[in-house]
Amino acid sequence: MKFHKYHALGNDYLVLDPEEAPALPATDDTIRICHRNFGLGSDGILYGPLPTEKADFGLRIINPDGSEAEKSGNGLRIFARYLYDIGKVQNEAFTVDTLGGIVTCEISENAELITVDMGKVRFAMNHIPVDGPEQADHNIGQDISVNGTTYTSYIADIGNPHCVVPLPEISEELACKDGAALEVHEQFPNRTNVQFLKVLDRNNIQIEIWERGAGYTLASGSSSSAAAAVAHRIGLCDSDITVHMPGGKIAITIGDDYQIRMAGPATRVATMEFDAEALGFVVDNA
Repeated sequence: MKFHKYHALGNDYLVLDPEEAPALPATDDTIRICHRNFGLGSDGILYGPLPTEKADFGLRIINPDGSEAEKSGNGLRIFARYLYDIGKVQNEAFTVDTLGGIVTCEISENAELITVDMGKVRFAMNHIPVDGPEQADHNIGQDISVNGTTYTSYIADIGNPHCVVPLPEISEELACKDGAALEVHEQFPNRTNVQFLKVLDRNNIQIEIWERGAGYTLASGSSSSAAAAVAHRIGLCDSDITVHMPGGKIAITIGDDYQIRMAGPATRVATMEFDAEALGFVVDNA
């Protein structure tokens, strides 16, 4: 199988083109392909372009655990860059159909910056499967407890689910420990993405991310969108926000009714052939 590897601020994906692979790999094969020691290593597989009647291109987004994601901001920028690299798009805006809705992408000259209209952030809990009481005022955070700590969290949806936790200080260690626990918390029967949020000033925030189905990641476009929307919703930030992550920065603009526009880079890494021999290698965990 031939894969085209890209990264968006360190959040890396393998693009699998249906013209080169008639079907997605099986779940166990996906896990092995994405494995950082026994495979090619990635935060997921982008399968497309696919035919669709709803948009210019269709896309499926597969997590490294084999589950399917509704939307990925970084994945969409990478997919847009791939379409540009193979000559299917140029600098005019185009649309992509995902499980989380249709988005509009636009690529700058020389593909240095890719802009994605991510859609609308919704804060009402009935847009995400959540076990718990509905809040009438969604500016009010929800208490949630993990590993002996109770956090104030804010539920946001931008085609995929997010749990945003504002704190005065954040860290990778916190994301890996409590973020992992929040992903599978009983309050989220379909699991959730988690962002620990530190507000730097009215136009800058910092986040650490635990991604549903992928784990700790250096950057995330949908996480940036959700965290920025929450920071604006609760009055801590203005509508133009730079999101700082371990892998780099993404620019978020929050429009009317919480429509999100995201802008950031995507970088081509390599084209690689995955050898079927690696699928048959047995890992000894003893």
